[in-house]
Amino acid sequence: MWRAGRGLALCVLFLACLPLLRWPALGAELDFPALSGRVVDAAGILGPEARTKLEEKLKAYEDKTSNQVVVATVPGLQGTTIEDYANRLFRHWQLGQKKANNGVLLVVAPNERKVRIEVGYGLEGALTDALSKVIITTAMAPRFKTGDFAGGIEAGVDAVLSILSGDAEEWHRRAEVRGDETSPVEIVMFVIILLVIIFLVSRMGRGRRGGFIIVPGPAPGGFGGGWSGGVSGGPSGGGFSGGGGSSGGGGASGDW
Repeated sequence: MWRAGRGLALCVLFLACLPLLRWPALGAELDFPALSGRVVDAAGILGPEARTKLEEKLKAYEDKTSNQVVVATVPGLQGTTIEDYANRLFRHWQLGQKKANNGVLLVVAPNERKVRIEVGYGLEGALTDALSKVIITTAMAPRFKTGDFAGGIEAGVDAVLSILSGDAEEWHRRAEVRGDETSPVEIVMFVIILLVIIFLVSRMGRGRRGGFIIVPGPAPGGFGGGWSGGVSGGPSGGGFSGGGGSSGGGGASGDW
């Protein structure tokens, strides 16, 4: 009886987590847009003026600091999660300098109403997961809800550049407030889901030797980690390219 009950509980947990895992999509190849500039508006949600303004701002910042911040809007996530897509796009474009890994990628998927800030290894100490989450929640999502994509993206970029430039005091205060608002129930639920995912990944890894490989990555909609999978096409296009940098999945995601 006890074994039957345990089996039923595992089945329920598996079904609850299945929409988050999306196994086939996480192992499939994705078709990424070319890295044509510091702003790649593949979803077509930015006007020429807004795009030019962002390009100039990001170029001036990169020329001054060597940190490479890129904005990408995409028409769809091709069946995978925003965390998986952003991490693989970051690696595909190789943002940031190779030795410094000082790249940041801001991805907006308007059709799925998802947004992510993906942070390179070298900038995770400054642009933390908590700060990235606060930027999305307070500076970007409210504007996206009203349809102001240009305003939301510009606000997100301004916040990222401000924090990386050392002016992060206000954003740290906001992060502390959000941390205080986190309930014990939310923490317990996150831990339970994380443990179930780790268990399922380990069982699947033993049972499917010939399938795709998953490395430790971010919980969907949350912080940290990074998924690894196949990509298609070259690392860049046009006259702009990444510097060979990489990301382990640091950053945060959100929706609106």
